[in-house]
Amino acid sequence: MMLNARFLKSVLPASARNLIRTGLLRAVATSGLSEGFKQANIVIVGKELADDFEKFCLANNGPLPLLYRSKPGEWSSPPLSTASDIRTDCPQYIKYEGGNVTGNLSSLMECTKQLKDMVTFYLGCSFSFERALLEADVPIRNIEQGRNISMFRTSIPCVGVDGFQCNMVVTMRPIPVDKLDAVMKVTHHMEDAHGAPVHIGHPGLIGIEDLSNPDFGDAVEAHPGDTAVFWACGVTATEAIRSCKSPLAFTHAPGCMFITDLRSEQEVSSNYAADTETPCVFCISQNPLHYSVASVTTVKKFKALDTLIQQDPGNRGIKHLLLENQLLKACLSLSHARSVLITTGFPTHFNHQPPEETDGPPGAIAIAAMLQAQKKNVVIVTDQRALEMNKKIIEEAVEQGVLKTSVPVVSFQNDDEDSSLKFLCHDKNPQFPRFDHLVAIERAGMAADGNYYNAWKVNIKHLVDPIDKLFLAAQNILGIATTGIGDGGNELGMGKVKEDVKKYIHNGDLIACNVEADFTVIAGVSNWGGYAVACGLYILNNCTIHERYLRKAVGFPKTSEMDEYISALPTVHKEEKLLELLVKHGIRSGKTGNLGMEVDGLLFHDTHSSMIKQLLEITLGQVQSN
Repeated sequence: MMLNARFLKSVLPASARNLIRTGLLRAVATSGLSEGFKQANIVIVGKELADDFEKFCLANNGPLPLLYRSKPGEWSSPPLSTASDIRTDCPQYIKYEGGNVTGNLSSLMECTKQLKDMVTFYLGCSFSFERALLEADVPIRNIEQGRNISMFRTSIPCVGVDGFQCNMVVTMRPIPVDKLDAVMKVTHHMEDAHGAPVHIGHPGLIGIEDLSNPDFGDAVEAHPGDTAVFWACGVTATEAIRSCKSPLAFTHAPGCMFITDLRSEQEVSSNYAADTETPCVFCISQNPLHYSVASVTTVKKFKALDTLIQQDPGNRGIKHLLLENQLLKACLSLSHARSVLITTGFPTHFNHQPPEETDGPPGAIAIAAMLQAQKKNVVIVTDQRALEMNKKIIEEAVEQGVLKTSVPVVSFQNDDEDSSLKFLCHDKNPQFPRFDHLVAIERAGMAADGNYYNAWKVNIKHLVDPIDKLFLAAQNILGIATTGIGDGGNELGMGKVKEDVKKYIHNGDLIACNVEADFTVIAGVSNWGGYAVACGLYILNNCTIHERYLRKAVGFPKTSEMDEYISALPTVHKEEKLLELLVKHGIRSGKTGNLGMEVDGLLFHDTHSSMIKQLLEITLGQVQSN
């Protein structure tokens, strides 16, 4: 009997299970079968392991959303289906003994005696949201090509529970780039079908080497304009079963699911009505390709931060340099980073000792404090001549409570052609970078002629170490992103807007920095940009959509760490202390050269203090008193 694809899409679950039970649908993938109804992964373990496996599922809800746990020896699943029998209603099963595969079975009827002392777990499946994707005009390539879904082992560790220890398995669907927002919107609240994707972009970032060679299922061909989108997958359970080396266990064969009577689109429509946190997708790297996500509410907060810091009290014309979503994308990239290198220092006052200005170090330290709170490795690189001074400032910032712990301060010397690679990568190997992200804030940037200029066209090259070389080298090292924060166009990283700097900024034709960064954050005062980055990192980690994507839907939300993040935010009190430290070390205001409580000619009270309060009000949603 031949069953055509149109019939299989529309067949009701009870009929589909009957076709499977009677042998008309054996060893076939159920993707596209009984469209609009939820499907389930199946795991059957001995009752002595059932409690631990349930804890494993709850600790890894992304790959293993628990729909139902049976009683020992229960063949049916009353909340999910009527007249079903788990011994016969999957197209194919796998048998495990001692963690090893010992058989592929079309039925479990012959195992009925053993099953009486075993518990069946029904786990959500991404096939459940396929009809909703199709209705949102999102193509599903494996269905188009008549293939099973591609499934891959990853480098993402699940949270272990006793003997259950394994990495996540994911499904991959090639999705047109212009449909990524739709994909997130449809799937993110369908948590019992794995929810939103856990990764979008280059497969190597999650340990997958070759998309044409899946670990389970079939290879699926992408179309031009598609990008790889990965969802947590219930086949993760088969890896867990292998790891625990249970004497006996069963699972469905990958792609051969149990079809329930529950309609998936009912959940979609009801959740849409209550959905206030629609996700948005942003590309944060082209090489390697990497996308990240944040909620609409979070994006609105970033727009408010941008509007605030882009005030131009010095009337420099920075409105001509602004690029959309640069603060947001820089913070998204930093949120994914594990190790960050920060540089600052603009020796504009060449007639004074030290020649540095008060704009830059406070913003750099604000970023470092938040990165530290989020358990990232942070290093500051500065000029050799200013190394000891900056070490002392960091030490005193810790003593004053501005920083919780010290930050290493190092210098960089361009001794030979391999110096940058040696500094940025372990053993000069570009496949093993020491840093995931480089940040320059109010750092003197190299102009087109190789010199470094302050705003008055004075060449200060003799005071500046060639840290620009690190940013140039990073352009050719896969996996290192860069951010430049500036307020005048002559700062490191502003090369992205150099033509506008030349056109609109005073003396821009000479002073414009020629070195680009991936993300260019423009602010009226560079410190404000640094404060905004610190606030943005807090906002992202308080965004449930981004936080889940960041931890790849394994483990639990890290709500206990939010208090630590709050304490790392810049405050008026901390920034006033830090400015006092800088003044004590002889560091002067950039515009006026005054040795006092001002930055870029603007008094700390009430200009900068007001800015900090307003940034915190956006970040925390409440008025700040100090």
